[in-house]
Amino acid sequence: MSAVQGSRPVTVTIIGVLAFIAGALDMISGVILLFLLPVQDVVDGFGGTGQLIAAAIGSIVVGLITAVLAGGLLRGSQAARLIVTVLQVLSLIGSLFLAVAYLGFPVGEWIGVAVSVLVLILLWTPKSSTFFTR
Repeated sequence: MSAVQGSRPVTVTIIGVLAFIAGALDMISGVILLFLLPVQDVVDGFGGTGQLIAAAIGSIVVGLITAVLAGGLLRGSQAARLIVTVLQVLSLIGSLFLAVAYLGFPVGEWIGVAVSVLVLILLWTPKSSTFFTR
């Protein structure tokens, strides 16, 4: 175990795991949206097929990048921290939009909102800031 790993706060480990989960949830949401293309009510809710496909692809891309950067967070990468912060804000906005626009019961989207908020809070705690600025 390296010195950086040994001094990593528990909150950073939690952040890494939650960032991976948040990324996975975004990717799953995007795939589900693609499967909903035949449902006209959902397509209409997004304002058309193009917007639905764009939202699905955007969600998948944000999720993939977030999941990959989770490893950087665990290593203490400041760049990963900043990129994940931006991606989590985008994910939060997207999940809120999908939770409101989706006509069913969007439990997964609300879980995504909660995970994104938790990751954002934990990324910027004093202990996390100390770890990432070393």
